[in-house]
Amino acid sequence: MLVGLSSLIFPWLCRAESAPLKIGLIGAGQVGSTLAKFWVDAGYHVMLSARSLDEAQQQAAQLGPLASAGTSEQATAFGDVVILAVPYRAIPALGKQLSGVVKGKILLDPSNFYPSRDGAIAATAAHDGAGITTQRYFPGARVVRGFNSIDMSVLRTEAHRHPPLLAVPIAGDDPSAVGIVADLVRAAGFDPVITGDLASSVAFQPGGPGFEMKTDATRLKAVFARK
Repeated sequence: MLVGLSSLIFPWLCRAESAPLKIGLIGAGQVGSTLAKFWVDAGYHVMLSARSLDEAQQQAAQLGPLASAGTSEQATAFGDVVILAVPYRAIPALGKQLSGVVKGKILLDPSNFYPSRDGAIAATAAHDGAGITTQRYFPGARVVRGFNSIDMSVLRTEAHRHPPLLAVPIAGDDPSAVGIVADLVRAAGFDPVITGDLASSVAFQPGGPGFEMKTDATRLKAVFARK
């Protein structure tokens, strides 16, 4: 009876208990490969995609048997959680290509906007917030912002460091999606700090007080509280 009740109230939890969470990554560069390694090391199955299948296959081969490679559509279909590890300028095109496949899934967005690289969409994301902007291109997806506020080079050296752990801020409108991403943050070796809804992610996007903050959860929460 308890299991049946749980399946009604927390369907994502029952799915997680019955099968390991799978992660699909759109992008196999510094962001995608770094995050994929964190989660492979923690025992998750991942599928990487890239501009060329060869590139994704090479990265997957380096990660071992828990990693595979495919097209962006295949990685999106594979993942219970899908990671947008791409330059921000790619998001409009990916929205057209993948929004139907990712609908209803958790979409973790660790990408940042830079005007010199990303063009007009960078101005939109700066004005409206990157989380809100990403959500517009993926209606029906459960968008969470996270892993965008600290350089991957720092994350690679600081994962699972001696406590206090390095804090990683996350934000989203769907509490269950945020909870699952928080678990992924912990699995990667960091301490999640939830700032609130998706709009609150402006606090740790470029220009926000939490951007590039390399500190523990207590100090990071204090920064957000002052704001």
